[in-house]
Amino acid sequence: MPKATVIVPVYNVEAYLEKCVQSILAQTEPDFELLLVDDGSTDHSGALCDQLAQTDPRIQVIHQQNQGLGGARNTGIQAAAGDWVLLVDSDDWIEPELLEKTLEAGLREEADLVMFGFRSVDEQGNTLQTFVEDVPTDQGLTLKDHPDLLMTAPSAWRRLYRRELLSRTGILYPPRVWYEDIRTTPKLLAAASRVVFLNYVGYDYLSRTGSITKNQNADRNREILWAFDDLLPYFQDQGLFERYRQELCYLTLFHAYLTASVRVLLIDRKHPLLGEFRDYLNKWFPDYRRCKYLPRLNRLHRLLLSLLEKRMYGLVAVLFRLKDRMG
Repeated sequence: MPKATVIVPVYNVEAYLEKCVQSILAQTEPDFELLLVDDGSTDHSGALCDQLAQTDPRIQVIHQQNQGLGGARNTGIQAAAGDWVLLVDSDDWIEPELLEKTLEAGLREEADLVMFGFRSVDEQGNTLQTFVEDVPTDQGLTLKDHPDLLMTAPSAWRRLYRRELLSRTGILYPPRVWYEDIRTTPKLLAAASRVVFLNYVGYDYLSRTGSITKNQNADRNREILWAFDDLLPYFQDQGLFERYRQELCYLTLFHAYLTASVRVLLIDRKHPLLGEFRDYLNKWFPDYRRCKYLPRLNRLHRLLLSLLEKRMYGLVAVLFRLKDRMG
């Protein structure tokens, strides 16, 4: 049985896949299996998966009809044999010591989740941003003592999972939806006995045309509300809503109001979703202005909140277009 299973969902990424796979095969920790889940690709990605599998016995390929990113991740999780699971998106790549460092930390701290930093890189290879959470590092933490862990970035690919946590909770990624991470990661954090953060940038995230953040379909941003309609009642059902009310308020404000509003108004300043986002926040958290985590918003997001509350959407659009141009 391998120490870890690395799962790579694959869909129409023939131009990026080999770099991703080679970064995984170059790990300093050699004891892992690599599952390439071909999610019904219509280009040559599926054939490339099979070709790559011939180069290293650690690679296995699963071909399936298209189920979306979440469905492909689930297929890999259910087939995983390793004690630990790492999810890597097929157009990204990882640093050579990522598995070694995360496995060591997870075992040392008896953690269920190990988080690490990442850098965002454009298609020209330029680093856009390097991101490491501002939390205590290299030590086991519990959500009870550190409830603000719920507000850390929810991306599925920036953590190592103990497979027992996934099997025990039965928490999987919903197929064929956007924002599958926000539906899933906070639930896993609530179920984890201990988590550990590393001050290590081990993941390279490729920001490319066609991602959710660059998609021009404004209507699909309604799915962020569906995601929170999944998440918030879950915490109610688990009897955890009041315990983590402040953290859930911040998550809703940041993801379902601030970030979602910007995405929509950059496409259509008169879209009805802008009002729906505002109403949703007020329905769940009418006292959001008293959230103790509001001071965590940076200067830009504090300004954004004020402008959205005043419905000054044109000014928000200008502000963020200028920000994009200035990098």
